[in-house]
Amino acid sequence: MKVYIANFGEQNYEWSVCKEKSTVATMNDVDAQPLWEQGKKEEYISSRIKNDKSAAGKVPTRAVASRWFNLMTTVSTTSGDIWIHKDGEKLFWTISKDEAPHFVEKKEPVGRKREVVVCHKPCHQWSDRTEKGDQLLWRALHPKAKDFLSTEATLQKLGDDNAEYAIALIKGNDLSPWHGRELWRKKNGLAANEYSPVTSASNVQKIACRISIEQRMAHTALKTTQQANGQLQERSVKNKEFRFRNELELEQHIVDLIDLQDGVCVLTGLPLEMDEVHGDSELFCSLDRIDSDGHYEAGNLQVVCRFANRWKGSSDDDNFRRIIALIKEFE
Repeated sequence: MKVYIANFGEQNYEWSVCKEKSTVATMNDVDAQPLWEQGKKEEYISSRIKNDKSAAGKVPTRAVASRWFNLMTTVSTTSGDIWIHKDGEKLFWTISKDEAPHFVEKKEPVGRKREVVVCHKPCHQWSDRTEKGDQLLWRALHPKAKDFLSTEATLQKLGDDNAEYAIALIKGNDLSPWHGRELWRKKNGLAANEYSPVTSASNVQKIACRISIEQRMAHTALKTTQQANGQLQERSVKNKEFRFRNELELEQHIVDLIDLQDGVCVLTGLPLEMDEVHGDSELFCSLDRIDSDGHYEAGNLQVVCRFANRWKGSSDDDNFRRIIALIKEFE
């Protein structure tokens, strides 16, 4: 049994339909759907990069286009899996059924207002209560649980431990095995500081500004030297050049990357943690050069989880992705 945290369409427009009809859903552009139905992933990816845009109006990267393809596959084939959705102050959940999905064409009511094919996979009735009848209120959740029981992305599959917690929560079981852990107790103690994942554009901008100024993500890419005329000038470090005009340009590029990636690590698919003080440091945003021998420039940068960047090191990006894919196959 897998556990997914999900939203349904741009600005969550399909949620009301899912709730009413007891389904989970995702959608494809009408022109992309035939390629998905034929299993032509590479053609699908090329088509989306050439003809589609993200919700933010950006040309999708290969990783994002691949994720779109996989989203339709995940939703259309789910069976016996738990799906969770945050709706305001309530947490809803359901379990997908072993029934065939149905597909409908519609024009999106928001955003880009594309012509899309919506996949609705039958599930049990959505519920905002535990199996023991207790209401699932967002404000009543443990602060640490809030980190992973909602997502700004379209879809997020929980890891084993978080999935076990979500199942225990839904069943109304004892949650003290988690709440008693040091990290959880620490997070609970810091709740007064109003810790929360960064979700607003302004906060993402703040984080991007911090990480670009501190140069943590760019490591030591931007250096300055005192010239004879007293002017500070940029120089390259170990032949890895900083090819942005200044740190502000890097900051905006980081914001665009996070938005383009739907707030998830492009290597692992895990949600990026953007809280600079009390978050899980292994999931903090980390700027990675796709080609480790290349420069710090647009087109050669991606935002990943800190641990993934550390594991990847200077290895080949494609090979590292292959290894991650192999690991996921055994989940």
